Amino acid sequence: MELTLLPGSFAVCRLAPDAVLPAPSGHSLWSVTRTADEISVVCEDREAPTGSRIEPGWAALRVEGPIAFTEIGVVAGISTRLAEAGVSIFVVSTFDTDYVLVKHERLRDAIAALESAGYRIANP
Repeated sequence: MELTLLPGSFAVCRLAPDAVLPAPSGHSLWSVTRTADEISVVCEDREAPTGSRIEPGWAALRVEGPIAFTEIGVVAGISTRLAEAGVSIFVVSTFDTDYVLVKHERLRDAIAALESAGYRIANP
């Protein structure tokens, strides 16, 4: 399985459930999840919504897809290897694929752990 390291640095942001979101700029990754309790946004650091609680400094690895809904254990396999290496993650899933975010300071450890488990990483 191949993952591609996206360029840039990403933020995971939390907003109030009734917050108004700015329009996405069309860059490589902009994800919004809304629940009754919060709005979570994953975007480039520089696009973090004003007034949000921001956790910046994430690198994003895109699982090359599309991944069929019948395929089992994609995120589990990746997260297990990274957990064994002591690397925490934040995962975003879309209709076609998954994105695994790791803090930039742990990126080398994450890549080493995944490559040693047979994953291919493009653009490391």
